[in-house]
Amino acid sequence: MAENQGRGTPREVSQKPPQRWAGKDILGIQEISVAEIELILDTAASFKEVSTREIKKVPTLRGKTVINLFYEASTRTRTSFEIAAKRLSADTINISASSSSVVKGETLIDTAKNLEAMKPDCIVIRHSAAGAPHLLARLMDVPVINAGDGAHEHPTQALLDLFTVREKIGRLASLKVAIVGDILHSRVARSNIWGFIKMGAEVHVAGPRTMKPAEVERMGVHWHTSLSEVIPIADVIMMLRIQLERQEGGFFPTLREYSRLFGLNMEVMMAAKPGVLIMHPGPMNRGVEISPEVADGPFSVILDQVTNGVAVRMALLYLLVGGEKESERSSL
Repeated sequence: MAENQGRGTPREVSQKPPQRWAGKDILGIQEISVAEIELILDTAASFKEVSTREIKKVPTLRGKTVINLFYEASTRTRTSFEIAAKRLSADTINISASSSSVVKGETLIDTAKNLEAMKPDCIVIRHSAAGAPHLLARLMDVPVINAGDGAHEHPTQALLDLFTVREKIGRLASLKVAIVGDILHSRVARSNIWGFIKMGAEVHVAGPRTMKPAEVERMGVHWHTSLSEVIPIADVIMMLRIQLERQEGGFFPTLREYSRLFGLNMEVMMAAKPGVLIMHPGPMNRGVEISPEVADGPFSVILDQVTNGVAVRMALLYLLVGGEKESERSSL
């Protein structure tokens, strides 16, 4: 393998996997089939090796342009997409709302039309409004990837979480996954619920009653109002950040009270299964939903999630921009 470092595609990808991506966009986990999720995870596994090379780059998307259009602040997701595109040799352009014509009153529709006129090959968008990526996808012929839309979905986060669990445990089916915290405002929770259930896991969610979405039980999850009910049964525990920026207040008395009832600390972990995985999508409120000792402890795979995010986003860019599409195959 050493002589191939820095050139060529991973062996598994270059051999053309038997399945190909049929769609144009990645907008939500709810819209992706089990077979498509497996294709993404398998492709990500083949690309992960690139990040271990001395020269962390393959020419797969050379000559392609990826635009990261972020209307909300982001560190992990935007940087992960940028690194993923650059490791595939694509050119990347980062646009934030504060530095765009949005501050001059330009609408999202006009922004989309102007960007498409510049002939990019993919648009990655994060927006505070649910449905914004779907609007772009309807307006644009280029692939659109949802990097988080309001409190709706965050599909690439769910995909990297699925990848991490499968990598660490070896399977997704029949696992018990506990998602704890601010379910009401969390797009990560929604995407992970759809993703883990589709892949055969049993999902339990826990949080204050005031943070329970009205439809959550119709999604097929088990609802709990106590952290102690889910800790002993979970193979995977995913803690969610309290999203103060999406709240108008009144969902819980104080952060201290929330931490006392739903914070994951070493005392609570005494009841957990041996080998349980601790996850967090970030950014963490240390000392609120998770203690530093747990976040940095032996069961934590939080940094593995960040590492795997690059591989998963490389896979998505490859499948949407660089991979042979089903429509192209059928026309041959």
